Amino acid sequence: MFLEVKNLVKYYQKDIPVIKKLNFSVNKGEIISFLGESGSGKTTFLKCISGLETINSGSISLNNNILNDNNTFIKPQNRKIGFVFQDYPLFPHLNLIDNITFNLKPKFFEKIDYMISLTGLNNLLKRFPHELSGGEQQRACIARALIREPDLLLLDEPFSNLDANIKFTMRDEIYKIIKETQTTTILVTHDINDSLNIADRILIFKAGVLQQYGDPVNMYCEPANCYCAKVLGDLNQLEIKDKTYYIRPEKIKIVEDSNFKILVEKCFFQGKEYKIFGTLNGYKWQFFSKKPLNKNEQISIDYSSEDLIFFDSFCNNFFV
Repeated sequence: MFLEVKNLVKYYQKDIPVIKKLNFSVNKGEIISFLGESGSGKTTFLKCISGLETINSGSISLNNNILNDNNTFIKPQNRKIGFVFQDYPLFPHLNLIDNITFNLKPKFFEKIDYMISLTGLNNLLKRFPHELSGGEQQRACIARALIREPDLLLLDEPFSNLDANIKFTMRDEIYKIIKETQTTTILVTHDINDSLNIADRILIFKAGVLQQYGDPVNMYCEPANCYCAKVLGDLNQLEIKDKTYYIRPEKIKIVEDSNFKILVEKCFFQGKEYKIFGTLNGYKWQFFSKKPLNKNEQISIDYSSEDLIFFDSFCNNFFV
């Protein structure tokens, strides 16, 4: 494996680990997305990988070289890892182009024009960080990391401060660059659409514990527990023969007549379709319609039993 993490434990206070015996591996060229709520340990893990934090036990190895274990600690500057954090760590006394090319090796200079164009910074090269917006600073950080062709690229919410009109272009272009150069990448994001669009595999974290690790399609269709299911997308809940089931909104069909009647509460236009909110047997439901529906309108819906998701009584207990 190109990147391998074994029994990683990280804590700031004894007996209160932020990361609890994390184990996973990544193939060369894969894009792995970390998903989890704030405080779950995602950013702490990135700092451990990059060398900004030391681990308390376990090991991290990259390309058959140990980066950190009980006996070894490789300094950040010697790890050949590029990282982009969400707090824009630019040098305040350097303009944008000098930030991007700071300490850049000559072999990478031929990529400057392409990277500047890709990130949309052409007209900002002489500006200093305090003269840039948050999105512009973040784009500069992305350019600075990618231009060095790192063995491992760490991205912490890289698209969160980008303008809407450039976010999707940046996401697609970064994906192309990563795949063309076979750069192994770990992406931390709160946006499930980022994960589903560019990740080869997704790792879900809760309270420092790995909940599920796998490819996006299988995880979306077969989540390991309730937490994973909700992180990966919206859910509707229903009771069948004293058992609780869940189903994704996009699996709901509007029909002429059925035993399932939903009272429409809200209707929002989302471009190609309408998102409908309503109530079914006391539970809040949502689904999609090709045409607008009126408030208080009663709609018949149906679904396939194959699309139902079921968890046992331990659904709400995440793995420990």
